[in-house]
Amino acid sequence: MPDSSRKSLLAALAMVGAGACFALVNGALQGATMQLGVPSTSAAFWQYALGLLVALPFVLRRGPGALKTRQPGWHLLRAGFAVIGIQLWVAGLAQVEIWQAIALVMTSPFFVILGAKLFFGERVGVVRWLATLAGFSGGMIILEPWTDSFSLAALLPVGAAAFWAGTSLVTKKLTRTEHADTITVYLLLLLTPVNALLALGEGGIVPSGAALWLLVGAGVLTVLANYLLTLAYQKADATFVQPFDHLKLPLNIAVGFFAFGFAPAGAFWPGALVIVGASLLVMLDEQKRMARANALATRSEAH
Repeated sequence: MPDSSRKSLLAALAMVGAGACFALVNGALQGATMQLGVPSTSAAFWQYALGLLVALPFVLRRGPGALKTRQPGWHLLRAGFAVIGIQLWVAGLAQVEIWQAIALVMTSPFFVILGAKLFFGERVGVVRWLATLAGFSGGMIILEPWTDSFSLAALLPVGAAAFWAGTSLVTKKLTRTEHADTITVYLLLLLTPVNALLALGEGGIVPSGAALWLLVGAGVLTVLANYLLTLAYQKADATFVQPFDHLKLPLNIAVGFFAFGFAPAGAFWPGALVIVGASLLVMLDEQKRMARANALATRSEAH
């Protein structure tokens, strides 16, 4: 097998592995909160505190230099967005079945498009506007706010999607001047004390028994998932690996069904198909933009 094919296969497997790990993380969080009664703020704290313990030795391999930054304000803003996104997501998993939560959080790329236009003045284009409109329409189909069964708790994953989009936009800005290790370590170091304060505000429950093991598993799997995600993007272009990210939807449905007996109902399938289709449309548009940019760069070098 050629080296390029090996790298592509490894990238695809890493992306699928990351999706599987995240699905198990979501299942563990839903089990600890919805099934075993751990407050969502405590679950979020333990997940990321344990993740910090596992990840910190690797993140700090560069020594004190990893803490050098020229953008402390942007790191604080990124951490603020991430904390709110995490709290909304775990609170959502405590009340909303996993299949609905994961489909709704997949609207995050469309919030990124809106944010890139509003805050960075990026050119969006007709295709992305149409994809964004379609993506939010798919979310509305799943939410069904016009029915009696609609619950405001279903908006929690949508809120998480919006704040995680903000995190992604700030990350994009930071990568222009900051090392990846610096970006990672600041997020981990800032997340943990804020999550701890929020957990203490609800009594600071220390889990035990099955809930403790679920959260330990969630912490370790969070680190593993992020490692596999990084590996996937290192081995292949983002446009190649991104379609494999959509497998997180069936993977989360499978975890919800086998762990808790949750099965998608109502208008989930058409709504989810619209969201996935719109995401693929954005990916194809990105491929075309990159191809045009490369062609222009090649012509410029030739002249």
